[in-house]
Formats: sequence, C-alpha cells, structure tokens
Amino acid sequence: MDFLIVLGALAFLMFVAYRGYSVILFAPIAALGAVLLVNPDMVAPVFTGLFMDKMVGFIKNYFPVFLLGAVFGKVIELSGFSKSIVAAVINLIGRERAMLAIVIVCAILTYGGVSLFVVVFAVYPFAAEMFRQSNIPKRLIPGTIALGAFTFTMDSLPGTPQIQNIIPTTFFKTDIYAAPILGIIGAIFIFTLGMLYLEWMRRRAAKRGEGYGTDLLNEPAPFENEKLPNAWIALLPLVMVGVMNKVFTMTIPSFYGKEVAFQSAVVGKSTEIVVQIDPVKAIWAVEGALLLGILVVFIFAGRTVIKNFAEGSKTAIGGALLATMNTASEYGFGAVIAALAGFKVIAEGLAAIPDPLINEAITVTALAGITGSASGGMGIALAAMADTFIANAQAAGIPLEVFHRVASMASGGMDTLPHNGAVITLLAVTGLTHRQSYKDIFAITCIKTMAVFVVIAVFYTTGLV
Repeated sequence: MDFLIVLGALAFLMFVAYRGYSVILFAPIAALGAVLLVNPDMVAPVFTGLFMDKMVGFIKNYFPVFLLGAVFGKVIELSGFSKSIVAAVINLIGRERAMLAIVIVCAILTYGGVSLFVVVFAVYPFAAEMFRQSNIPKRLIPGTIALGAFTFTMDSLPGTPQIQNIIPTTFFKTDIYAAPILGIIGAIFIFTLGMLYLEWMRRRAAKRGEGYGTDLLNEPAPFENEKLPNAWIALLPLVMVGVMNKVFTMTIPSFYGKEVAFQSAVVGKSTEIVVQIDPVKAIWAVEGALLLGILVVFIFAGRTVIKNFAEGSKTAIGGALLATMNTASEYGFGAVIAALAGFKVIAEGLAAIPDPLINEAITVTALAGITGSASGGMGIALAAMADTFIANAQAAGIPLEVFHRVASMASGGMDTLPHNGAVITLLAVTGLTHRQSYKDIFAITCIKTMAVFVVIAVFYTTGLV
C-alpha cells in the first residue's frame, strides 16, 4: 500500500502537469495527499517542517539566479543582440541548420558552467528569432534547448561543471573527469540521435506546411531599429557570462576561505552569522557573471534597451517568479515523497537488481524520475546506496570512475517526466504547453536514458574507461 501511495502521488502530479494545471498548487496537494493516506496526523507538520522548508530553501538559494537569468535574456532580446547573432549564424550555416546552432550555443554555455535554468532564459530569445526566420515550428524549441542543455553537456562529457557531474565525486572520491572515454561515447550517441530526431520532426512539419505558428505566448519583443548591432559585440555578453562564471568559481574560495562570519546589525542583541562558502560559491559565481553580462549589454546598447526596459523587466521578473515557484514546489514535493515509507520500499526493491552497473543506472534514474529532480534523485540514491555500489565495484573489479559516469548520466534520464521542474520552467519561459512540446522533450529523454545502457555495454565489451 505504501508503494501504491507513492506511485499514485507521482501519477497524479504528472497528470495535472501534463493537463496544464499549476504545479505550484498541485505539488503540495499531491505530496500532502500521500501523507494523509499514510499518517493523517502528520499532514500539517510535514507541510511546515519539510515541504515548506525545502521549498523556501530552494527559493533562498536560486531565486537570484532565476531573476538575473531572466533579466539577462530580456536585455539580450531588447538590445537586438539576439537578432544580430541569429542573422550572422543564418548567413554562416544556413536557415536549415537553425536547430544545430541552438544546440551548440546551449552546449557551450552549459559546458562553460552556466546554470541550466539560466541557459533557458538566455537562449530562448535567440531560438525564437532563429526559428521564426527559418519558419520552423516554435513547438520544437523546447526539445532543441533540452538536447543542448539538459543532456550530454549536463552529465556525460568529462569535466562538465554541472552539479549532476559533481555529486558523484563526493561518494566515489573521483573527479569530474571520471571515465572520459565512456562519457565522450555517451555524448556522441546522445547528440547524434538527438539531432536526427529533431531534424526528422522538422522535415515532417515542413512537408505538412507547418510554419513557426501564430497567436503564440511569450514571444520576444520585436527589435524596431533597422540597423542591427555588430554580431561580435552581440556575442560579448554571452562570452562574458561563460568566462566570468569560471573565473569567479575559481577565485571566490581563495578570496573568502571556507567560511565567512559577521555580526548582524539588528536592533537588540547582535548575533553572529556564519556563511559556508562551498555550498554557495557556484551560485555566487553565476550571479556575478550574469550581473557583468547585463552590464556589458547596457554599455554597448544602453540607449536601445532603456526605451523598453521598464515593461520588459516586469515581464522578465514575472517569468522568473513563476519559474522559481514552479521548481521550488517540485523540490518540496520530492522531499516529501522521499520521506515516505513507500519510497524506501522502491529503493530496496531496486537494490535487488543483480548486475552492479545496471542496478545503479536503474536505481538512480528511477529515483530521479520519482522526485522530479536529477540532482535530488541521484543524491538520495547515492546517500542510501553508495557503500553498496562501492562494495559491488570492488567485488566485480569495476573502477569507481565507471560508477561515477553511469550515476551522473542516469540522473538526467527519466528525471524529465512531466512534473520535472526544469521541464516546467522550459515550457513556461517559451510560452508553450506540455501538449504542444512535451513529446519532443520526452523523446530526447529516452535517447538520454538509452545512452546510459550503451555506455555500460561498451564498458563490458571493451573495458574502456
């Protein structure tokens, strides 16, 4: 019964998300409904002590990132920089390769360390303009961005600084370059099949005479000036964000050390506040990089941006608030579900799978799917079973680097179910619905999940690491 309650809560949330209802409302309803069936007395304590605690913690950490990412995307749009870069890319590679261009831009940003959510805000204006000029259906934008940002550069390519590639280092004592050959093979598999799928969908739409679309939501504001900015200058803010994110990531720990303590200036008794640097350095780095990126846009196109910045910034802030609250609600839902007895039943059942690598892959991707979070599901799986995975690795003579890469890649597989926070954010930013675009995101997810088992097969066949 505990098992069925967990699955019921998950199925309910996926259903309402796909039907277009707000997960801000239904994530707590689904989570607390499950608690009600298990232990009615604990509904209120779990809501306050777990759901809201996790939800507010997520907002505290990530709302500035969402906000600055949204503002950055908006000023890129208002300045005409997005249209300038799109025009240059189309001249360089042709209109028919618009999807490839967007995938490459997303990949460069995410591999450079820019947050996946920030990439969605930053790239959408380019994608919308490029798809419109190339007359490719807008409904294919989420799948295209998902391939570039949520797959091979998130957790497959060795060295990616995304959190999904960092979490396994703590448990397996590896580094972010673990199993480089397997990671590269997986990345090539995902990129190749993903592009083939997207191009197949584009050609099908073209045969039907389907264009970009009309009466669409969240469309970028038209750039009214006749003269476009120089494409190299337009690229500068994106380069600034990628480079400075890396610079800040390296310099913040050396500047502050492991922690910073200061006295609060509140009325009455002063208390000491201690900030641990390791958990926030990546967040501070991307925030600083985005601020500099926004500043660069204003330096080179301030007069153009300021004309519509008042209204444009309101739209950006509204989008950031919605995206943050959607994802935070999902985060709270995942925390509640992970605390239920039925979740433990699922985790213990998955542990019975005999092959160690397949066991790890299915466990991580299943828990990521249930919680709606790649990093959350992997963190739960490794916290509970890392010792078992390590013992299995030693018994089978499998390097822990392989376990690192399999766990990392598996986390980004079935986590992208309809209730996933990144999926909901991507659809909200692009102004599309699950019915319009989720099937393409899901197809990319299936390719991503297949890649994990391809990598395992390559290791068992060749011994490559």
